[in-house]
Amino acid sequence: MNTPGRSRQGLDGELAAAYLLGLADDALVYAQRLGEWVSRSPQVEEDMALGNVALDLIGQARRLYTRAGELDGTGRCEDDYAMLRDEREFRNVHLVEQPRGDFGREMVRMLWFATYQHELYTRLAASTDQTLAGIAAKAVKEAAYHVTHAATWVVRLGDGTTESHERAQLALWWVAPYVGELFTDDEISIAAADSGLGTLPSALLAPVRARIGAVLGEATLEPPAAPTWSSSGGRRGVHSEAMGYLLAELQHVARSHPGATW
Repeated sequence: MNTPGRSRQGLDGELAAAYLLGLADDALVYAQRLGEWVSRSPQVEEDMALGNVALDLIGQARRLYTRAGELDGTGRCEDDYAMLRDEREFRNVHLVEQPRGDFGREMVRMLWFATYQHELYTRLAASTDQTLAGIAAKAVKEAAYHVTHAATWVVRLGDGTTESHERAQLALWWVAPYVGELFTDDEISIAAADSGLGTLPSALLAPVRARIGAVLGEATLEPPAAPTWSSSGGRRGVHSEAMGYLLAELQHVARSHPGATW
């Protein structure tokens, strides 16, 4: 059984918690962005679908935050992590915090993120941390649905009208500079992988790219060329301008009423 502040393989508790916080922050922040689509999507059914995807991601974040609080020894709860940290303390990638664009852009972003999550949680289901393994076993089923949903829309848009095809192609160009950060190894992810707690992000790139390529082929879309720049810094707490506005909206009620419970 794991003890607070220590993973099963002896990885420092703070490092283990930091690894989980990156995953949790990705899920929470993207859930916030997806929630913005409710009442704005192309059809009522899609309002419900994207809302349900957001709820899945919030559930993942809650469980990961709780485990992080056990591992770092602070005993912090999910609300502490989600509502009471400042921008520089969040470890999510830039991809998930970018402002909502058109629907085609969102489906391409979801396709990349969900496919990444599916490959990630497939591996984390074998984590030496049994709590994380359990979280991953549930999350991988959710991510499988998210992948299917996004892929269906990308094919529909890419192989649809001239305008929908062009917008989907532009969305691929837009997302390209943000994708690499998902697969970048850093000190924390390397330590987590070495301990058996986590997995190397770089190991996920080839299978994710292959799956994305298959969807693009069916959608008659061209993979974009290598971007001329790549976004980075999110795992170190360095975020884009959009992040501050997102957190202001996400955390407003909790910070306006400190100590309140609901």
